[in-house]
Amino acid sequence: MTDALASGRGRLRILVAPSGFKEGLDVSDVATAMARGVRRALPDCELAVVPVFDGGEGFTRAMVRMKGGRKRRISVTGPLGRKVDASFGLIALDGVRTAAIEISAAAGLRLVPRNRRHLLATTTSRGVGELIRAALDAEAKRILIGCGDSGVNDGGAGLAQALGVCFLDSRNKELAPGGEALSRLHRIDLSGLDPRIRDVEIEVCLNIRNMLLGRHGVSRVFGPQKGASPAQVERLEAGLSRYADCLKATTGKNAATLPGGGASGGLGAALHCLLGARLVPRYDFIERHIPLTGHIDWADLIISAEGRIDRQTCRGKIPGEIARRAKARGKPVIVLAGAVGEGAAACYAQGISAFVSIIDQPYNLAQAIGGTQRLLESGTEHVMRIVAVGGSLAPATAGRLQPVPTDD
Repeated sequence: MTDALASGRGRLRILVAPSGFKEGLDVSDVATAMARGVRRALPDCELAVVPVFDGGEGFTRAMVRMKGGRKRRISVTGPLGRKVDASFGLIALDGVRTAAIEISAAAGLRLVPRNRRHLLATTTSRGVGELIRAALDAEAKRILIGCGDSGVNDGGAGLAQALGVCFLDSRNKELAPGGEALSRLHRIDLSGLDPRIRDVEIEVCLNIRNMLLGRHGVSRVFGPQKGASPAQVERLEAGLSRYADCLKATTGKNAATLPGGGASGGLGAALHCLLGARLVPRYDFIERHIPLTGHIDWADLIISAEGRIDRQTCRGKIPGEIARRAKARGKPVIVLAGAVGEGAAACYAQGISAFVSIIDQPYNLAQAIGGTQRLLESGTEHVMRIVAVGGSLAPATAGRLQPVPTDD
């Protein structure tokens, strides 16, 4: 980072490349706030701003902006079974009529009030299937789906039901919505699946490290974040285990070991096993549409951000993936976060040089989420002022100041 100043080039090249803040700001707004903070502290720097969608909130908006498409708004079934307004994008990609869908638009955590977060029975991904059906009605021949920021844990059963798949118990009755009902699943009937699915290419942008079952499975890792108690987590795990058995019996595909099968409450499993979708690691997907590696090569310093930095950041999340590539190129990365959680120090080994919470005083959660834009802007400014101090010290301290290694 200090090489640019010490060499006399003078103008620091800064890359702002954040992901979105769940329930706070989508990625475009996060990037805009951070860029303002950089400019306040270092108005003369060279600045590149690259919002990095991770499949969560802002995925559709980003794809439409990049590819020059348009959004269509429709009413779909929300995670609590009530109608919500959602949208999908229509773009021309390589000459193919393509739909861009984000799971969070119809099944996002933001659509589930905190006092209604009871994953066992109250959340369904049905609205995502309704978005896919609307894309088929719009004659899309390719569908790009972003996984992230979901508020469901039903393995994508609701999604598949909206497209004609039946999930039946031992009495041949259709299962009720929700993850717990999957423990009563006896068989899956694909005879009613919308035949148009066979003629469309489906590509899913997700965290390939999210598994359906086990210690790193979706219920145990993300269930508590969505309101599940320890006992409920085990019941959800049991339901998804039964679901995986039935998926294998019906399709021959092993959802239990499928990389990315646990993405967005298990929707990765349904999309691949039942709809034939291709699951793509989110960073590979991003590289296809954003020349992010080129921006990393250009920059002296990379600043990223996410809602919470913890041990999971190094398991396929955007700041961790950026840091891994930046480390290979000798580029420092600073991450701003709304919260710093357990195991965050493990990110140093991944290539994150420093991280900081943007929270500047005690807030309740609603206040923190409501103030995300201001906190990001001021937090970025403060970090950049510290960077400027470090730059001014560079000629006098060259070689004497090194990051402290960690064994965490």
